Amino acid sequence: MSGKGPDLLVTFLGRVPKGEGGYRRTVYRFPDGERTAEVAFFGWALQERVRAARLLVLGTSGSMWDHLFEGDIQHGERGEAQRLALIEAVEARDVPQALLDGMEPLLKEALGIPVRLRIIPYCRTEAEQAELLRVLAEEVPERAALHLDVSHGFRHLPMLALVAALYLQKARQARVEAIWYGAYDPDTGDAPVYDLNGLLRMVDWLQALQHFDESGDYGVLVPRLRRAGLPGELCDALERASFLENILNVGAATGELRPVLRVLPEARPDVPEAGLLLPLVRQRLEWVAEPRQFEKQIALARRALAHRDYLRATLYAFESVITRLCLHAGADVNRHEARERARKRYEEALHAGADAQEREGYLLLKRLRNQVAHGTRGTRGEVQRTLADEALMRQTLERLIHAIETGALPSAALAARETDSQ
Repeated sequence: MSGKGPDLLVTFLGRVPKGEGGYRRTVYRFPDGERTAEVAFFGWALQERVRAARLLVLGTSGSMWDHLFEGDIQHGERGEAQRLALIEAVEARDVPQALLDGMEPLLKEALGIPVRLRIIPYCRTEAEQAELLRVLAEEVPERAALHLDVSHGFRHLPMLALVAALYLQKARQARVEAIWYGAYDPDTGDAPVYDLNGLLRMVDWLQALQHFDESGDYGVLVPRLRRAGLPGELCDALERASFLENILNVGAATGELRPVLRVLPEARPDVPEAGLLLPLVRQRLEWVAEPRQFEKQIALARRALAHRDYLRATLYAFESVITRLCLHAGADVNRHEARERARKRYEEALHAGADAQEREGYLLLKRLRNQVAHGTRGTRGEVQRTLADEALMRQTLERLIHAIETGALPSAALAARETDSQ
């Protein structure tokens, strides 16, 4: 493997049953067909391939630490007293960190790179699992490019390693380039090596979808779609639509998204995780199929409310009322002047004489909209109470959105009166 290697290779050391005498000597086969020399500890063969600048070996106090010094790498008589002490400590399953610290120079001399040997807990409890993450954050330099090797160690380590990779990306801004697993098939003797990094990319997509759900910003998906090889014009349209929807320009966003939704079902991304998750993206854009703009706004209000985005939920609910008034009046729903004219005439009709429930519902929605938009305290008692209680805010918005959906806000009768007065 050519080119600059990662800053750090992190590998784990476990323990096999006493009668087996250590790890089986194996020739491993990488995905590109390259084979290793016959080794017992896969970490050495992996380091030979990836050429990391530093090596971090993690194991418990009961791991086969002596395996690093008595197996694949020959040290001659160097460190003989320390190695004998290590063998005894391994036999007792009580290897101290201080002993490992003193033996690191032996491996540095043999491999030509700094080597860190670090004791970790057995990771049987949540507290011990959290301790593993703390140790990794302590040992991994900030912004390091790293490879993880989960071939050895306990059987639950691959799952923990995936969580650790996510944690390091967030806590240390590390770049996890590969997660390696050297397998062994006892029936055939074949030992294929797998790169599990696709799982990490899958989680990255899921995190992006979660961000999309919580914020309504599907622009977060655009860089991932570009990397997945989707057409540039599709990604550009999605990026523009994200901006337009963020400023509540639903009509223009719809115009950008319609061709995107026509192309997405036929898209053939370069990476499998994108193909798996694109249907979820399409599902989250289904509001575009609503036939009328106020119905799109209602759908977006409901989606925002489901994710506790009360600002968007309130804004979209209020705008859907104004849009519906424009449709009753045959006015252009995308023109500010037309929307303002429709709103003012409706409010005049409300004050002139209308159902008290409709009037109070509209005024409450308007006042809530003004307060969340400007971030100021409500001037009316009901508005203050609603904004001070999340459960009441959710219940109130549910009720108001339902009234808009069912045509009670604005009522058809009052909207017709407002239209006749033009």
